[in-house]
Amino acid sequence: MIRDPETFGLLLASVRRFVRERLVPNEQRMADEGAVPTEIAAEMRELGLFGLSLPEAYGGLGLTMEEEVLTAIELAHASPAFRSLSGTNNGIGAQGIVLDGTEEQKRRWLPRLASGEIVGAFALTEPGSGSDAASLATTARRDGDHYVLNGTKRFITNAPEAGIFTVMARTDPTVTGAGAISAFIVERGTRGLSIGKHDRKMGQQGSHTADVIFENCRVPAANLIGEREGVGFKTAMKVLDKGRLQIAAVCVGVAERMLGDALRYAVERRQFGQPIAEFQLVGAMLADSRTEIYAARSMVVDAARRRDDGDDVATEASCCKLFASEMCGRVADRAVQIHGGAGYVADYAIERFYRDVRLFRIYEGTSQIQQLLIARAMVRDVDR
Repeated sequence: MIRDPETFGLLLASVRRFVRERLVPNEQRMADEGAVPTEIAAEMRELGLFGLSLPEAYGGLGLTMEEEVLTAIELAHASPAFRSLSGTNNGIGAQGIVLDGTEEQKRRWLPRLASGEIVGAFALTEPGSGSDAASLATTARRDGDHYVLNGTKRFITNAPEAGIFTVMARTDPTVTGAGAISAFIVERGTRGLSIGKHDRKMGQQGSHTADVIFENCRVPAANLIGEREGVGFKTAMKVLDKGRLQIAAVCVGVAERMLGDALRYAVERRQFGQPIAEFQLVGAMLADSRTEIYAARSMVVDAARRRDDGDDVATEASCCKLFASEMCGRVADRAVQIHGGAGYVADYAIERFYRDVRLFRIYEGTSQIQQLLIARAMVRDVDR
């Protein structure tokens, strides 16, 4: 749902211009320095990119899901590491509070997240708990008006920058599975919380991940999201449903960028006296990519509209994430092939994008997990 086409059109135009004039020219600098340049991050805050999806009542722009995915597609025409810095504030780093937080928790944290004053992070994955998220081992023991957290979280996006963490922990260690998992807001600087070294990743060099370690970390009971134990896993799954639509939109935007670069190269590069774009086999790769991008974009926008209408789109979100992330990988591979040897050297952006997009098929639910979720939903629907 687009509430005001004229106003939203102005926002998209601003984002498009910012991507073209500020983000794309700084892609290689970010990759070389391993961080989003300070002045770029400040401009992202000024443009409101940290609060796109957060409610207007708490300082955000309050975009609908359709507006959000269309904006994410535009942002993703630059290196995905740029979007990652603000993406957790709009997605997994804040949505737990938006969806299930108390009014006091929302008033305390959402305005600071919306302005970009602080960055949020989502701490679910553990060394022994990835796809099987319900088996997490981090514990939270009630001690008076505090909970004492112990455990380690792994591959946590924006952990080195985060001001708050949404942490999933087991409040009843005698109960296995999802029923005893609760969600907590943990502030940076809390005694007993520490951050591990930056992970050295294949791609997305400006986006940081690291371990988050809790050693007798005392968290006020008031920071239990929703002030209810045992519903944290449900909160996490709702957050991930929305996050999967966001990631699918990012996959579409990155794929559009890669195809645009490949097309320009194919038109300019000449072999046998003509542009390689005129060779049928190169044209086939371009056409297949264009077709798949169109399909993925249509899926994402349709699912976003359904969510705006109040529908349960958990299965559709998994479909979008599965198809769009796999599509993005195929487009990346074709784009490198079209570039030939040039695609294998760092002088061309496609070499970096090829590494960057591999992550999309893994985080926020691997492709195989999405397949399982979709199939289970199909079987469940038959039984109704």
